[in-house]
Amino acid sequence: MTPILKISGLTKTYATGFQALKGVDLEIYPGEIFALLGPNGAGKTTLISIVCGLVNPSRGSVTVDGHDIIRDYRQARALIGLVPQELTTDAFETVWNTVSFSRGLFGKKPDPAHIEKVLRSLSLWEKKDNRLITLSGGMKRRVLIAKALSHEPRILFLDEPTAGVDVSLRQDMWALVRDLRDTGVTIILTTHYIEEAEEMADRVGVINRGDIILVQEKHQLMQSLGKKELILMLDRELEVLPSALETFGLRRGANAGELVYTYDSQNNDISALLAAIDQCGLRLKDIQTQQSSLEDIFVELIGSNA
Repeated sequence: MTPILKISGLTKTYATGFQALKGVDLEIYPGEIFALLGPNGAGKTTLISIVCGLVNPSRGSVTVDGHDIIRDYRQARALIGLVPQELTTDAFETVWNTVSFSRGLFGKKPDPAHIEKVLRSLSLWEKKDNRLITLSGGMKRRVLIAKALSHEPRILFLDEPTAGVDVSLRQDMWALVRDLRDTGVTIILTTHYIEEAEEMADRVGVINRGDIILVQEKHQLMQSLGKKELILMLDRELEVLPSALETFGLRRGANAGELVYTYDSQNNDISALLAAIDQCGLRLKDIQTQQSSLEDIFVELIGSNA
């Protein structure tokens, strides 16, 4: 499949000498939800800003549906919608006028039917005549999304889309993002909420100190790097681990009556472990399992690349 966004050898060094991006290569495909994860200062916002034409790259190239962002600036930028972190809007303008004006900035002819469709999809229709200063923070963030969608982009960047948004509204935003993807819009989001990426993303990229250290399909990532744990609760406490169990790499759990076995889908000896426990004359009261979350994997990746 041909990527809709292709980033090759992208670097950015500021006048201070700080290198925010170090030869980033990345391909995003049509209709996917791609989550870009990384700690503060990792380069996420710089990367988005370059793609959206807000910051000039030092080296490298970016194409949007085949259009170079520098050589074919207007064509490339018209394909992109950006929802920034900051709630920067004209406080005394109405919702309708703000969104309609954004469409005009891209040279699009007025289309009241499209603006109405966008506002209704974001539950903003009843607020269309309200001034932005009267809206809640969550509603203002919806207005930012409406502005980004006003010119019918094919790629939508969401930079920390649910920052400062309550849990209920966050769920609504997730549903909206899925609906947008279903209409063919490619979604690229940065987030500090790991559960957001785990909930929505098709693929995950991790950036740290200006380097892309991993890009992988979410489920493959969790399968290959996500560890599983088998928690064995015995009918009595053990002062010493029987020698027959030492080869399994067990560790103590919350107390002396719990043993924890770490494994993955490709490498496990669960059957042998249970047989060895039985041969040792131990009895199980209960067994529980748990698996690493995307957050666990993210923390491990960042730690190993610190």
